[in-house]
Amino acid sequence: MATRVVYQCQCENCQKPEYHSDKQHHHLMNLLLSRLDEQQRRWYVAVEAEKIGHGGTEYMSVVTGINVNTIRKGRREMVHDLADRPHDRVRVEGGGRKPVEKKSRKS
Repeated sequence: MATRVVYQCQCENCQKPEYHSDKQHHHLMNLLLSRLDEQQRRWYVAVEAEKIGHGGTEYMSVVTGINVNTIRKGRREMVHDLADRPHDRVRVEGGGRKPVEKKSRKS
């Protein structure tokens, strides 16, 4: 099984060589994110960005490496109580890559 790489926070406090309480917190956040699927990551980071308030989306993008547009999408989904999201699958019906059909040779 392939191991997922834990993102290293790029915020100012985590880039300093000396200890800062944010370093451990950001590492734990990114460790958790490495184990979640794509929509769970988006929702978790959206909740954290909402908690921060103004500038939270951009800050969480620096901390987690997740694109600001993805975080904004997660915030919109959370505001609507995940009403448009399926309960039993990660992607909506028809999402993702189309299946590759094997071509058969005619004799």
